[in-house]
Amino acid sequence: MSAARIGLSTTTIEPSLTGGRLDGIGVYSRALLEHLPAAGCAVVPYSFARPGRGAGLSVGRPMAHSFPVATLIDLATPAAVRAALPVDLFHATDYRVIRLACPVVATLHDALPISHPEWCNPRLRGLKNWLQTKAARKADHVIAHTEYSIAELVQCFGVDERRISVVPAGVDEAWLERPAEADIAATLAAHGLRPGYYLFVGTLQPRKNGERLLAAYLALPPVVRAARQLVIVGAAGARSDTLIAQMKAAIQNGENIVWLSALTDTEQLRRVYAAAGVFVFPSLYEGFGIPVVEAFASGVPVIASNTTSLPEVTQGAAVDVDPLSVPELSAAMLALVREDALRARCIAAGQRRALQLTWSETARKTAAVYHTVLSS
Repeated sequence: MSAARIGLSTTTIEPSLTGGRLDGIGVYSRALLEHLPAAGCAVVPYSFARPGRGAGLSVGRPMAHSFPVATLIDLATPAAVRAALPVDLFHATDYRVIRLACPVVATLHDALPISHPEWCNPRLRGLKNWLQTKAARKADHVIAHTEYSIAELVQCFGVDERRISVVPAGVDEAWLERPAEADIAATLAAHGLRPGYYLFVGTLQPRKNGERLLAAYLALPPVVRAARQLVIVGAAGARSDTLIAQMKAAIQNGENIVWLSALTDTEQLRRVYAAAGVFVFPSLYEGFGIPVVEAFASGVPVIASNTTSLPEVTQGAAVDVDPLSVPELSAAMLALVREDALRARCIAAGQRRALQLTWSETARKTAAVYHTVLSS
């Protein structure tokens, strides 16, 4: 395996393209770049630049064409025409999959745009879905993060189930150790936070269920809201206008809510997790849910939805709730600050679960997929 050269897609972690803000796919791509070498892979990073902007890349080598141009070439030429890269296998970590002369492994994180178009940006949605479906079928092998995702990938993208391997995502081992107390205190002071808050981390978009989270918090007894902030970490995503307006109105009304829309530094984020009292993740849909594992590793009790892939990820270590029920979510939020035995049980179970879900383990299992594909 050490002799094989693995091309790795790094478009999602290029600062010139992301502005330094990493979504879940970016976190995953960066983790593979950092951990695959220890799993015996010679990694060569490649990124799709904007047309004529290859010089602006700082992480990966530029692909021969931008993704739109490469896609047009794929569409306009016979399937036998394939681009050449000096690698033995290429791993596309997102939907940007093109035909290559070497085997292509693609990680398809979910089928959200097709299974739930109502939650996605409507701009060019039909075209994007069509292109994503075409791209998915160009992969020789597909990696999914959960068993839950397999049925969706088969149904929505037409992927052959025999070509899918499940490799869970995870966290860096550094998350398993608590940051220095002085660093935690400095970060909290910088953002106006007091320890013990309710925390949510994720891009603000309909499927993250932020409106019900806000309603559940506002339904808590006034004495609890006075003692514990609701801290929301995440940038505004598509269709988040209503939630943002509700948050701003609540803040203006004197509610104890803090929205950190621009927190991108990993070390600061670790400190924000470390000082949380409860992590709340009432998402309506997840292909995996990395923030849940980050909270587990940080020693924070977790409330998570009982839907889609999340029960597979939490495996009983979180308080599972119906994400459509505001009263159930609010009751769980109250229980985890009032019931010490429940808190202790969730913290211990979460830390055990986090030990099973590290990026080192993800890299090891991913390298095994490469080996299988190259052997066949």
